[in-house]
Amino acid sequence: MRTLIAAILLATTAATPVLAQEVPVAEAVNAQELTLERVFGSPSLNGPAPRAPKMSPDGRYLTLLRNRESDRERYDLWGYDRQDSQWRMLVDSEALGSGRELSEAEKMQRERLRIGSLKGIVDYQWSADGQALLVPLEGDLYLARLDGTVQRLTDTEESELNPTLSETGDYISFVRDRRLWVGRLGAEAAPVTPEETSDLVTWGEAEFVAQEEIDRHTGFWWSPDDRRIAVARVDESPVGVVTRAAIGATGTRVYDQRYPAAGTPNADVRLFVMNPDGSGQVEVDLGAERDIYIARVDWAPDGSALYVQRQDRLQTRLDMLKVDPATGTSEVLFTEQAAQGHWINLTNNYRFLKDGSLIWWSERDGYGHLYRFAGGEWTQLTDGEWVVTSLVGVDEDAGRVFFAGTKDDPRAAQAYVLDLANPAQQTRLTDPAFANAVQMDGAARSLLVSRSNDTQPPQHYLADTTGERLVWIEENALTADHPYAPFLASHQRTTYGTVKAEDGTDLYWEMIAPPLEPGKRYPVFFEHYGGPHAQDVTLAWKGALAQAIVDRGYIYFKIDNRGSNNRGVEFEKQIYRAMGGVEVADQKAGAEYLKTLDYVDPDRISIYGWSYGGYMTLKQLAADPGLYAAGIAGAPVTRWELYDTHYTERYMGLPTTDAAAYQQSAAIEGALGITDPMLLIHGMADDNVVFENASELIARMQGEAVPFEMMLYPGFTHRVGGPKVSVHVWNSIFDFLDRNGAGPQGAGE
Repeated sequence: MRTLIAAILLATTAATPVLAQEVPVAEAVNAQELTLERVFGSPSLNGPAPRAPKMSPDGRYLTLLRNRESDRERYDLWGYDRQDSQWRMLVDSEALGSGRELSEAEKMQRERLRIGSLKGIVDYQWSADGQALLVPLEGDLYLARLDGTVQRLTDTEESELNPTLSETGDYISFVRDRRLWVGRLGAEAAPVTPEETSDLVTWGEAEFVAQEEIDRHTGFWWSPDDRRIAVARVDESPVGVVTRAAIGATGTRVYDQRYPAAGTPNADVRLFVMNPDGSGQVEVDLGAERDIYIARVDWAPDGSALYVQRQDRLQTRLDMLKVDPATGTSEVLFTEQAAQGHWINLTNNYRFLKDGSLIWWSERDGYGHLYRFAGGEWTQLTDGEWVVTSLVGVDEDAGRVFFAGTKDDPRAAQAYVLDLANPAQQTRLTDPAFANAVQMDGAARSLLVSRSNDTQPPQHYLADTTGERLVWIEENALTADHPYAPFLASHQRTTYGTVKAEDGTDLYWEMIAPPLEPGKRYPVFFEHYGGPHAQDVTLAWKGALAQAIVDRGYIYFKIDNRGSNNRGVEFEKQIYRAMGGVEVADQKAGAEYLKTLDYVDPDRISIYGWSYGGYMTLKQLAADPGLYAAGIAGAPVTRWELYDTHYTERYMGLPTTDAAAYQQSAAIEGALGITDPMLLIHGMADDNVVFENASELIARMQGEAVPFEMMLYPGFTHRVGGPKVSVHVWNSIFDFLDRNGAGPQGAGE
């Protein structure tokens, strides 16, 4: 493994960027200017972008959501019949839909899923018999059959949230008017949970932090035999109110949003088990401590037990509870305890098996690896100084486990398979020249592979369990008719390398540069995120925007600092109780490296980031005056006390007991000393990093006569984007850099 990584790094750490790629089709295509209008227009320059690929229960059909050439944000449901090798549109979202506006609750759910901009069909589910699919569309539900007929199941003003077919497919269930509704498929559904007197109590819906931070997007779970449903009851009355003014272009809507800011009470979440008609309700014993998180809920494969992952408020302990569904009594099956100075990273990389054992992901040895828990004993299945990024599938009959990980290169996940009888023998199933994301059907019979690299936009194919490609789902070849073909002539390759952090740790960077002219120095557009649970530097396709930035004459640069993802516990935990510390120092190391390059203008290195990256811009400008030519802070957190409990307290602790850490990590006081040009951007209806983060910063900087610029977007939430508004955002950024002497004009010779 180390030899392979060393060989890759030796080939990619050269300081001089690779020049223009030789692209055969470029000769046959009229070269065009890569404008911002084209970057954000349709069809997408990345090519087709299928979402949610799934296999039918019998394995015959592959279905997915495919976006339109005429509207990259609108998705329809398509199916591929493996018997006749034909693709068919199963549901035309535009023909079936009415264009009705979504409810506020559904809009907020989509924001949590980061699909707020998408239109048409955004999710679907196969029926157990493989003959039909449940399709939510514009707040109502439809049943699409393989013969092309579509049956409308609901027609209401209210949205049906979290629509789900039961495990056998006999029932349909959803949340409406804060209650869980259940009905036989094709018959009228009825509420099965109590009608509460308070509007702050909901049944069957995940609370805000569960959706936003815990990656749990539902509040009810069917047993495998449909005999029971586990249902969460959420009471938001303890949660503080943030009066959120969603400032639009022609008016302002005021929302009293229940937002659990760091150090304040969370929602009270209880868990019940009941019959499908709501009878036989019993409450699950979650323990005496009520200030906890319900992280995950799963049924045993035979329905004999309910498993609940209970996480403590400070996220240093995770208990796996085994619950008797008949009585609600529980016992602790096992406990995960975080390493000193770290936290528990929640995961979906686990699987309860029919034999009663469990495949489980843990960082207990310092890296995220797979273990098997059987008969009360643990067996480690993978090990080494790399991480398993996903548990892809388990073939229980053959005793084989499929997973993805960074065994060969921390910048590019690959798929592997191991045998439970001999886990040390692991076989790679994907091409290491690509960064890969892999899924499987439930029976682990087929691989769904998505891959890309810096010269190939995302491809998707179906493979067998040896990794052999069976059929392209989207080959997305860069042929003359590809949307990106007119811009290939100016496409520049990505170069990669490392610099050392202050403690000697290797930090990976990537760079795209324009064709270099001897003796000329170029400005740098230095993009960063810097926060935990993210990895910027990978071998994946960079997208057209990065190339458009380079076409303007910038060098495009990123570096992954300590605290970011997929490098192990020691690398990640450097930000524990210290946000805005090592991340800033490591980004500075990247800037100082850039200043050593004879083709970089050391006085024209500008930084840009969004969300945590916006926070980083503020911290970097404050920490190192004069190091950067200018900075753009998009939707930044400015005081961590304003952000939510589960995210903030995971890294920072509680404001009451870790006040010094919060004070040190805050951005506002430091921002008052910023002397370099700074542009603040924020959506004025942001319900995630609420606008108060920006308004407080604006008021303080104005009050102290600190010069800065701002661009605010009425009606936009945390994502400020769209075919037109994205052009405005980026033109504003480039105009700002030009006005402040940080743009390509007049770069040093």
